[in-house]
Amino acid sequence: MASLWVTHPAGTATTHLACTDREPLCRDKALTQSVRTMTVTFSNMDRNVAGLVSQQLKTRNKDANEPLEVHALANEHQQEVLAFLSRRPIHTVCMAGYVRDHGVVSPLNRGTFYGCRTRTGALQGVALIGHATLLETQSNEALKVFAKLKHHYAHSHLIRGEHSMIERFWSHYAELGHELRLACRELLFEQKCVPEIEGPIPELRPATPAELEEVMRINAELIQSECGIDPLKRDLAGFRNRLLLRIQQERIWTFMSDNQLIFKADVFSETPQMAYVEGVYVDRLYRGKGHGLRCMAQLGRILLQKSNSICLLINERNRRLKSFYTKAGYRFRGCYDTIYLHREN
Repeated sequence: MASLWVTHPAGTATTHLACTDREPLCRDKALTQSVRTMTVTFSNMDRNVAGLVSQQLKTRNKDANEPLEVHALANEHQQEVLAFLSRRPIHTVCMAGYVRDHGVVSPLNRGTFYGCRTRTGALQGVALIGHATLLETQSNEALKVFAKLKHHYAHSHLIRGEHSMIERFWSHYAELGHELRLACRELLFEQKCVPEIEGPIPELRPATPAELEEVMRINAELIQSECGIDPLKRDLAGFRNRLLLRIQQERIWTFMSDNQLIFKADVFSETPQMAYVEGVYVDRLYRGKGHGLRCMAQLGRILLQKSNSICLLINERNRRLKSFYTKAGYRFRGCYDTIYLHREN
């Protein structure tokens, strides 16, 4: 019997979270009649958020054998958080990367890290809630709490995680009246060793600040093709600053030929256990000629000197990319869901 409950008005039930490439999912509009209750303690967090959430909570101590405490994490929790996230590094590499790069509390995280604990202090879940919502917990009760917290963040772009976790999280979040704008099913691939690829080894190098404008153009096109939002129009200054920081960290790798950018890949996050790669690009004129495979192989050799594995996500419906990354030595590890939200969410 679950010992943790939350009170909220009856909401709308959702259908099974099936994923499409560009089409939004529909919600069943039938009202549920259920009312749930939960004992939760909020501490060390924004008073406005904590106050709004606590106003909707009703406690039933007689049913709460082990209530959860939810609090905003601080830099003093960094080692504890990293230890918790290290249990499943392929699923937590982005959160762990934020913490290792910027600390637990930083505007560069674009959100707030929260922890869910039992009454004895055991950490049951960690969530980054903000521009992107990322979750790590095996507790359905913790997911309910994180959904309640997320409900009070007006400026949020996406929710991403393992299919089963996001499906459960969304069932709680949708009951609070939220609707998705777009949902995408993605496939998680991992590389632990680099296969031998025929042909010359490309001379990959870190991008330089002089290449910032071209990197911005390429990444903006990739983002817009995936979610329909142009970051050059939505947040030009922030987009520029984030990519410049990534260049300064030497986490954008390029291959140039005759002063033309042929290949680019971003290393979003690096930890000793895992590196997460995104924004892989090959110039159209050079596709299908082996340049991409050779560049990905060389990138793997570079990154695997510092991390045990490399992972990335690809759209489920892109069969060409599945074949490409399989040839590059990546292996399928699981399904992910990315839910893009309406701006008012």
